[in-house]
Amino acid sequence: MTVVYTRSEIEAVLPEVDVVEEIARGFVAFSRGDVEVPPVGELLFPECAGELHIKYGSIRGDDVCVIKVATGFYNNPKIGLPPFGGCMIAVSQKTGLIDSVLLEEGELTNHRTAAAGAVVARTLAPATPRTIGIVGCGTQARLQADYLRRVTDCRDLTIWAREGAQIERAVSDVMAMGYQVTVSQTLDELCDRSRLIVTTTPSEQPLLKAPMIRPGTHITAIGADTPEKTEIAPEILALADVVIADSLTQCELRGEIWQALRAGVLHKGKAVELGNVISGQSSGRENEDQITVADLTGVAVQDIAIAKAVLRQLASG
Repeated sequence: MTVVYTRSEIEAVLPEVDVVEEIARGFVAFSRGDVEVPPVGELLFPECAGELHIKYGSIRGDDVCVIKVATGFYNNPKIGLPPFGGCMIAVSQKTGLIDSVLLEEGELTNHRTAAAGAVVARTLAPATPRTIGIVGCGTQARLQADYLRRVTDCRDLTIWAREGAQIERAVSDVMAMGYQVTVSQTLDELCDRSRLIVTTTPSEQPLLKAPMIRPGTHITAIGADTPEKTEIAPEILALADVVIADSLTQCELRGEIWQALRAGVLHKGKAVELGNVISGQSSGRENEDQITVADLTGVAVQDIAIAKAVLRQLASG
């Protein structure tokens, strides 16, 4: 019999899950070749700034596979609706029957994305980032700040965004997490202050340019999860000492690595997978002066990892 869990039930057990560790283990398993992840399914609705993604996969020998449907409709707040939606479906690998449905309304997708940012920061960011720079002021900007508290002692944060009214609310929320927050008037100012930068926007034009980036900077690019989106100029990836992909295969089709490959400024052999850096199979940051970039396009193994961990907690309760 299929069990359906509501968002409120999911949120009640989520604090009991170490999402960062679950996501890190998922990336290692993925890069080791233990995870089957087909290409992303995608529908775009540009007339209403909307998109729908289907990501799914299975860990070999596991009990269930997971199918995730996620939506982002960025004009929704203007009409009083949340920008994100979605659900995760756990299907038995033995019978093909649906075991459970997590009606998470985008919440688990947002948390697994933020946790991936924390995994990257723990793996690649300089030991003393001075200031954390956040580009954007939406849900993911807040969650990135929240999850970064788990992996760094830095509590100085600079934020930049286009939306004046929304940025004030974001600053208030992030200050409540214990950060000292500065609003940067320009992205060059943010880059000058910050050595750990996270970009969280759905931009289709590069926001960060190569001349802005100082030695010793790490950038985690979160927002570019379709072939059309890009937040950082391709020349930044050419400049970087280390370029990390959550999935090499996927990043060759979408995101910042795809944009740099298309521009002809990056060769495929430069990028390495995050899971291999975590496990020590590939090198990451080797000194405090290096520039490092992580391109996170969102991989189904993240959905598998967080869905299974939440289902374990729901079952144990």
